[in-house]
Amino acid sequence: MLCRVVVGLKEGVRDVVGEKVARKIRSELGVEVGDVRIVSVFTLEGLTQLQVDTALERAALHDPVLHEVSLAPLARDFDWILEVGFRPGVTDNEGRTARETLGVVLGLSKVGLESVKVYTSRQYLIRAGLDEAGIRHIAADLLANELIQRFEYKSAAQWAASPGFEARAARVTGQASDEVGTVAISTMTDAELMDFSRANTLALSLRELHDIRAYYADPAVRAAREQVGLTGEPTDAEIEVLAQTWSEHCKHKIFGAKIAYKDRETGRTSHYSSLYKTFIQGSTKALRARNAESGPHGDYCLSVFKDNAGVIAFSETLNVCVKMETHNSPSALDPYGGALTGIVGVNRDPMGTGLGANLLCNTDVFCFASPFHEGGLPPRLLHPRRVFEGVREGVEHGGNKSGIPTVNGSIVFDERYLGKPLVYCGTIGTMPVTVAGRPSHEKQALPGDLIVMSGGRIGADGIHGATFSSEELHEGSPATAVQIGDPITQRKMYDFLMRARDRGLYNAITDNGAGGLSSSVGEMAGDTGGFEMDLARAPLKYDGLRPWEILISEAQERMTMAVPPEKIDEFLALSAEMDVESTVLGTFTDSGKYLVRYGKRMVTCLDMEFLHDGVPQMELDAVWDRPVIATEPVPEVADQGGLLKAMLGRLNICSKEYVVRQYDHEVQGKSAIKPMVGVKADGPSDAGVLRPELESERGLVVSHGICPQYSDLDTYWMMANAIDEAIRNAVAVGGDISYMAGCDNFCWCDPVQSETTPDGHYKLAQLVRANLALAHYCLGFGVPCVSGKDSMKNDYKGGGRKISIPPTVLFSVIGVIPDVNKCVTSDFKAPGDLVYLLGLTRPEFGGSEVAAQLGFSHGSVPQVDLLTAKARYETVFAAIQARLISACHDCSDGGLGVTLAEMCIGGRLGAAIDLAAVPVNGELGSTGLLYAESASRFVVSVPPAHRDAFEGLFAGQWFARIGVVDGSGALTVSHEQRQILCENVHDLASAFKKTLDW
Repeated sequence: MLCRVVVGLKEGVRDVVGEKVARKIRSELGVEVGDVRIVSVFTLEGLTQLQVDTALERAALHDPVLHEVSLAPLARDFDWILEVGFRPGVTDNEGRTARETLGVVLGLSKVGLESVKVYTSRQYLIRAGLDEAGIRHIAADLLANELIQRFEYKSAAQWAASPGFEARAARVTGQASDEVGTVAISTMTDAELMDFSRANTLALSLRELHDIRAYYADPAVRAAREQVGLTGEPTDAEIEVLAQTWSEHCKHKIFGAKIAYKDRETGRTSHYSSLYKTFIQGSTKALRARNAESGPHGDYCLSVFKDNAGVIAFSETLNVCVKMETHNSPSALDPYGGALTGIVGVNRDPMGTGLGANLLCNTDVFCFASPFHEGGLPPRLLHPRRVFEGVREGVEHGGNKSGIPTVNGSIVFDERYLGKPLVYCGTIGTMPVTVAGRPSHEKQALPGDLIVMSGGRIGADGIHGATFSSEELHEGSPATAVQIGDPITQRKMYDFLMRARDRGLYNAITDNGAGGLSSSVGEMAGDTGGFEMDLARAPLKYDGLRPWEILISEAQERMTMAVPPEKIDEFLALSAEMDVESTVLGTFTDSGKYLVRYGKRMVTCLDMEFLHDGVPQMELDAVWDRPVIATEPVPEVADQGGLLKAMLGRLNICSKEYVVRQYDHEVQGKSAIKPMVGVKADGPSDAGVLRPELESERGLVVSHGICPQYSDLDTYWMMANAIDEAIRNAVAVGGDISYMAGCDNFCWCDPVQSETTPDGHYKLAQLVRANLALAHYCLGFGVPCVSGKDSMKNDYKGGGRKISIPPTVLFSVIGVIPDVNKCVTSDFKAPGDLVYLLGLTRPEFGGSEVAAQLGFSHGSVPQVDLLTAKARYETVFAAIQARLISACHDCSDGGLGVTLAEMCIGGRLGAAIDLAAVPVNGELGSTGLLYAESASRFVVSVPPAHRDAFEGLFAGQWFARIGVVDGSGALTVSHEQRQILCENVHDLASAFKKTLDW
């Protein structure tokens, strides 16, 4: 039977969730509503009436102090009632939890609980003078994501005539679960092959489809397939596995392509066999060799580019690993679910690195269009405010509910992120140097090891996630590609796996990320040379999934282990003890074959070599023509105080405290430098610092750089500035440039020339130039990349428009700090401290915030002088170690003026500054001196007693004393013996905070 249990707040209980929804309707949609009240609905299937009555009596689904519960509708006193629930096949975490609760309350056995289903929905009781179009606007544009949710609504009059909504089960229907189809690619024309690829979200090129067809035509392949009962045509599962494994998302084909790069500025043409191997892997290899021979810390890189995360040595007893991922496409369709999956998904990368890492902290960087965007939206796109809020909430829930602190992050705004937002999520983990007598960063599956999957069950959510992310977003992008994360299930799995790790119960581990079992088992089988697996053993969320869906589903909270047969009983016993589902699915072999069955029926028989190495190498052309951008004079502004407050309120500068406060950065108690600093904890921090080992003062710094605004001028300098900013931020709090590691994350618009991308040659040249800069600056600064990722199809096409993101690279840094007690923060500390500017200011305004604010064009992008920057960073570290510096803040967006204002805000202190003292190269007026964004600069404050020692350290470098901290409560700036600005610090703080103070 199906029945609906309705739970609402009792009369007199304040509905704070409903109040929040009402505020969102007003602020995000501009629709005036009165009050909104919330009613929860649980649709129960598989229980008797007696069991339902017992569950209600025992308060299984409600709090009897706060709620009233009924089997009849509770809705009353409204103008419109709107009910939102999940579509079939979408993970329902609340329903899963309710089902488990019912099992406990009713004393159901595990077998008895199998037949029980719970589906949740939420009713919104809205008071507002709306017509049907208005209530549908609220439903479709705010409260329901039609990709994964369905909604119904009734007016008060309609409800009075027929109260209630239909009880429905979100049941998945499908073909018989053992059905294995074949694909007749041998007879398809080229047009039919491409239509087949597009219709099934395979993202395979015509050349790749031809190579697949040739593989199946090979007589030796046909003979091997006949022996296991398969025909000469691929099965549906084999096509899906090849598409997933060969996808741009998994195989990084553009980074591995042969590229002919023509630079029309120089007239030279260069040839690269692989950008990744040449520039990223190549620079790290060179740095490791250099460090091993003469580095002050030796070669501290332990595992790079071969595992789920990069690993470095932290101390004699601890290693640290880092990984950053993107979840752009899912977050565009379902901001909450996509971002939640992004953060819990990247958590699994350190969990699956080496023998498994403990999770230390999270970091996240988001790129959105303006949340104040006005005007119509192309089909399938959500309003940027809704994307912003959904992503923020998803990452908040993923991190906070997992007990992992979020210690660092940024938000970047550009209207071109309207088509696809960028959602970078990162996790840093720690690993004992040795685990169960083995080096923690090494793992290897062995022939005979059992394939074991632990964690959540497999569902339809996340099917085609890898291939969907390998193409542009469009009106037909599939809803099933979005996974729904469950941090509670993942936390239980994580706790179990750390205990299993410490007992040495498995030989290898990896996560079920892109491609699900297909990817995790296929990659681990690279150690042994093959595997055999039975999908009929796989635990499913519901019936109806076909074998290929089970194989490639990216449903969340799952890990795959290689467990020795002699340890499987202990492994499964521990799993059961900790309430984590673990299932033996098969065996790793040395057969050379990718063999998957469903019971007795063969599903796949692929050669491992063809699967992993058979993808044809792309051959691409790149042509660099420098864009012509006019250089206009920097306007001189009469009201410099007004300009400063306007600059502080710009989206890319203003305080992100609203977002920061949603995240827990104190859980685990290891943070030393917080995201917000100063006397009122509202000044921005340059980087986060943690103590991974609480018994030690040794610290880990976490920072990043991201400068997409410079890509319009030259991606070479965009990349150089991102690296410089990441290192500079780490140095600003006390980081040692000689003990840092980087993580590069490229997000690019489609750089392959085609009819829909006529400028592909230029966009690919932009990618080449960014990689040239990465190798140059990583080698020059001595910071090796240890991990990274790329996302190459960040475009949207629909409604007659194509929207491409600006080429964007997030460069993240982790580094070791010898003593966290010597770290400094950005806020001014005491009146009388001397203020210094370190570094040279140049007339470089291309891509600057002041150019956007004042509306002028400039063709000079900030350039990074590597030699002087590195010397400055080494000297700042020495000065901090000697405790000569009381405050340090990097100059970035908004230049010197914004940097000084932020330091004053943090300390709630004033400062008197003379711009005539600023070291410059070129002609700069007051506006230019205040807002130029020249790279590699710091503002520091120094107690007067340390003046001589400080200036002695920096002798021979570009620096100058430009003022003094004072107790006036105002930031005063003079230039050429004339005061040009005097603003109260409290007014500056208000301007800094008000933009996102909603």
